[in-house]
Amino acid sequence: MVPELSIVIPVFNEEDVLPLLAARLRPVADGLGATYEVITVDDGSDDLSPAVLQRLLRDWPQLRIVRLRANAGHQAAISAGLASARGDYVVTLDADLQDPPEVIPEMLAQARAQRADVVYGVRSDRSTDSVFKRLSAKAFYRLIRVLSGTHAQVDAGDYRLMSRATVDAINSLPEHHRVLRFVVPALGFPSTSVTYRRDERAAGSSKYPLSKMIRLSLDSVTGFSTAPLRAATWLGLLGGLAALLLLAYALVASALGHTLPGWTSTVVAVAGVGAVQLLCVGILGEYVGRMYAQLQARPTYFVAYDSLTGPVTSADEPAPSASPRA
Repeated sequence: MVPELSIVIPVFNEEDVLPLLAARLRPVADGLGATYEVITVDDGSDDLSPAVLQRLLRDWPQLRIVRLRANAGHQAAISAGLASARGDYVVTLDADLQDPPEVIPEMLAQARAQRADVVYGVRSDRSTDSVFKRLSAKAFYRLIRVLSGTHAQVDAGDYRLMSRATVDAINSLPEHHRVLRFVVPALGFPSTSVTYRRDERAAGSSKYPLSKMIRLSLDSVTGFSTAPLRAATWLGLLGGLAALLLLAYALVASALGHTLPGWTSTVVAVAGVGAVQLLCVGILGEYVGRMYAQLQARPTYFVAYDSLTGPVTSADEPAPSASPRA
């Protein structure tokens, strides 16, 4: 039977928080008055998370475990969950309980009342986050909005409800390294939002250190905007103009006899032009790298096990874009 609601939860080394998550999520899901499934995507955990999930599965028939063969990353794990989800509506929720599952009924009610394809969970209170994280997040969303023209919800992460049409559209996209918080608004489907207070992590430690945040930022910028390429072009033009002005100044100074022997100006000019060139090459390299990865067409994740169907072999593993509903 096809459930009315699927709840997708990426899991990576969350052995401490999983029992707390189940204790809060199950009463909420059971009280919806709708059939549901909870899809936990084990993203190659190397702690006791798989054992905890199996223990929870024995007493929770609506729980479903999808295990990836290796760690593929947060966004890839969500994509794997979306490809496996069967519900008419799909909610994506992190396991750390910073985004409260108690908001799901309000999301579902808003989607039905307003016939919205997407309901974003917007953080109205982020006082539990550090000052650096709050400021960097605001700057990041504004930068993406300016560069790409994508009007992503500010203070909205990966906590959202999506209709089946939205999930099918996402699954059909051929691109790799998706950043779903920008892919979803880029589709332009009717949307609304609900607000909530962001809590502290219930247990364990953050799985998004600064290095992963930087990688996510690069994927977002290069995946949704060609503005950096245009910036490289303008920097090249400005560098060429500066070189012409410097040449004119040198010729005039030489004609007036005001030239002085020295190397400072030469070193500064060469270093400046070299820096611009290296910057432009780096920007081009990011785009060429994405094109290379896209041409290779390597899946971003491989499913090893699904508690609904059993172990997955290479012969019958579904494509990442598949959306089974049987």
